[in-house]
Amino acid sequence: MIELLSLHGPGGHPAHGTAFTAVDIRTTGLRPGRVVELAAVRVHADGSIAGQLTTLVDPGAGVPPGPAHGITRGELDDAPPFGAVLGPLLDLCAGSVVVAHDLAFVSAFLEFEVKFSGVRLPVLPGVSTLAAAQSVLRLPNYRLTTVAHALGVPARSGQPALSGARTVARLVTGMVERYGFTFAAAPVLPALPRFTGGRLLPRGEVTPAEPGWMADAVERIVAGRDGDAYLDLLAEVVADQHLTREEVTALAALAAEAGLPDARVRSTHEQFVTALREIAERDGVVTAAEARELRQVATALGVAGVEVRPADGGKATRVLVLGSTVDADRMRARVLEEGVQLAKKLTASVTHLVVDATVPANEPRVARAGELGAEVLDVRAAPVALGFEAPAVQAASAARPAKVVGGRVLMGVGLLLMFIVVVAMFTGSGLAAGIFLGALGVGALLGGWRITEPAPR
Repeated sequence: MIELLSLHGPGGHPAHGTAFTAVDIRTTGLRPGRVVELAAVRVHADGSIAGQLTTLVDPGAGVPPGPAHGITRGELDDAPPFGAVLGPLLDLCAGSVVVAHDLAFVSAFLEFEVKFSGVRLPVLPGVSTLAAAQSVLRLPNYRLTTVAHALGVPARSGQPALSGARTVARLVTGMVERYGFTFAAAPVLPALPRFTGGRLLPRGEVTPAEPGWMADAVERIVAGRDGDAYLDLLAEVVADQHLTREEVTALAALAAEAGLPDARVRSTHEQFVTALREIAERDGVVTAAEARELRQVATALGVAGVEVRPADGGKATRVLVLGSTVDADRMRARVLEEGVQLAKKLTASVTHLVVDATVPANEPRVARAGELGAEVLDVRAAPVALGFEAPAVQAASAARPAKVVGGRVLMGVGLLLMFIVVVAMFTGSGLAAGIFLGALGVGALLGGWRITEPAPR
């Protein structure tokens, strides 16, 4: 149904002037599975919204909604089937490029639902914000919230599909504007059939709790570039600080349905809990509440022997990066890659505020950061100040011992050549050869002395 259209740097077909329709879904689980919520947001390349839709979708009588998204079976009983919402979705997508974060995942579910509805559609061009992010940023993982925070876009785990679609829309337009992405080929926008629109049932407003340390920690857990659908779902469920017995049961059922071996599931649980513990301890501050929450998650997942003792090693490093340049994006990504806490807003717990050239001098948060005791850094100086990179002077000093060794070796070669010249002269060898070797020896001595001589201050 949707064919990937690659994005790359300048030189391809321009993306400016293109309309995008960002799509996000909530599903009953991994693969196979059904769609239980659908949202789409149509935007112009400049980021202005042209239209949107959102609705719950009934996957069939008695089909459980799955964990992680807070949808109940009772809500789905009143929702329309996918076939009834296909018409409005196609109307919104007409003449635009479809975009999803994990395009392969979204496309597979939509294709299944379309076939289940007995409909045949032309192939739509689509782009993946996950693939685009992988081409420009190094991150510990490429889940939607992690990529969004690296680009300075607000996002939270566990949000309705409409919030996810809006996030994806902001990501794709921001990437096109900031990184100059172009299409690998001109998108072919097919004519789409028209269907009678059915009744939509938007999901009620969700007011999630303020994300805690675990929601921040799961963004720093390293995952392969190809991702892991079960690990992503597990991180989504855990982001609200705890696991209920019902969620664990639902996760086990989904893993079995997807054909995941028990050994792989256990290994994923162990690696996940170990990564959470290491992140908690790396911050230098483990509160009693954090230790308790981590033990609860480990117990729920059946991971034994996890013991984190509350410790207070001082104020944990917490970095807030302001700005909308590529340098700011890379700094946010670097913070996550280094395993340091990336703040979403300025609070008293922020230790460093990093700013780029787009942040005005009179930005209120800069003055407020100073009042709170946070260090304000320029984005170019931040890697050194935060200890991610060695200062240039230290780097030069570290390189000097190698230069000294090389210089002394060169001087040794010069002395050896001079010795050979002296021996040759006493044995009656040719004068021309002696002069030549002597010149080489003097050159080597002077060159070696020049290299080992300390630079003037």
